[in-house]
Amino acid sequence: MITISLCMIVKNEADVLRRCLVSIADLMDEIIIVDTGSTDNTKEIAAEFTDKIYDFKWQEDFAAARNFAFSKAEMDYIYSADADEVVDYFNHKRLAELKQALLPEIEIVQMHYITPPEFNTTANYQKEYRPKLYKRLREFVWVDAVHETVRLEPVVYDSDIEIKHLPKSLHSSRDFELFRRVFEREGRLSAKLHSMLVKELFLSGTTKDFLAASHIFEAVLKQQDASLDMKKEAICSLCHIYHESGDTARFFALAFKLMPDAVCGELCYEIGSYFMEQADYEEAVQWFEAACQTEAVIDARRGGKLPLLALAQCCREIARQVQDDVAGDEEQLKFYLEQADLYEKEAIAWELPVS
Repeated sequence: MITISLCMIVKNEADVLRRCLVSIADLMDEIIIVDTGSTDNTKEIAAEFTDKIYDFKWQEDFAAARNFAFSKAEMDYIYSADADEVVDYFNHKRLAELKQALLPEIEIVQMHYITPPEFNTTANYQKEYRPKLYKRLREFVWVDAVHETVRLEPVVYDSDIEIKHLPKSLHSSRDFELFRRVFEREGRLSAKLHSMLVKELFLSGTTKDFLAASHIFEAVLKQQDASLDMKKEAICSLCHIYHESGDTARFFALAFKLMPDAVCGELCYEIGSYFMEQADYEEAVQWFEAACQTEAVIDARRGGKLPLLALAQCCREIARQVQDDVAGDEEQLKFYLEQADLYEKEAIAWELPVS
């Protein structure tokens, strides 16, 4: 049986920390809590479960804090958890069974991460795999009978364990500020951080949040080594900003800048929304249909549920126009009302995919 160190970084988590620890503490052989500046009774709650509580001066760097926590671990594996996570009875049992049977060659165990829709700030899935359990010391192994080489890729096991992420509130404002500070410090964001920023903006950002990050997206479009994916993300974000601010000329100039290479569900949905606001419902229908047929690269809803709802609304508006027309066609009226009902049913049935 393996041994496990639980490593957590916390700050002002008094409302949720006990809930998290009660759900997993008995499976841990060591509990390490790193506090980055709590002003509530977080550390007192942590002390109910462990005496390995450390202070770490916050450096606006979550990775630095987690590295410090990992450096204190001494068991075979490290389980990384956030204070707002919960392992329920059934998954507690699965984790206990995994602890008993995990093969020593496995270096990373992934678990399903589930966040309720109202707190989902970055994920495009009902649940997605995330690495949660890490082998503390990695062994280097030679592979291949000829032209042998050291295996560099970790051995990963995708488990059936589900972790519930149940935050008390969104942390988007904090994250947006950190993204901006990284950009100010380094002059750019990595492809990963850029993608996370854009996803968090589209899923939980306000118009003010978008505007505050506009200089980052403008810089990406000038960045010679930026990938097509980063440019797609930047174009979608700036188009949303221009649309919201009523800058129609810049909106359309940028929307078609990399067509057809940059076409995606988000861009089609944004253009469709513009035409719907102009009461040009037939043109809007074309773009919303394209959104449903085109992969979304940032927010899956903009390639599914949202354009479907918009299509239903457009069809009802077109039906109303037909009805108001003295020479309105009854068959045409029936067609658009039926289409509206169909789109609404599809929207209700639509769900985020499972990773």
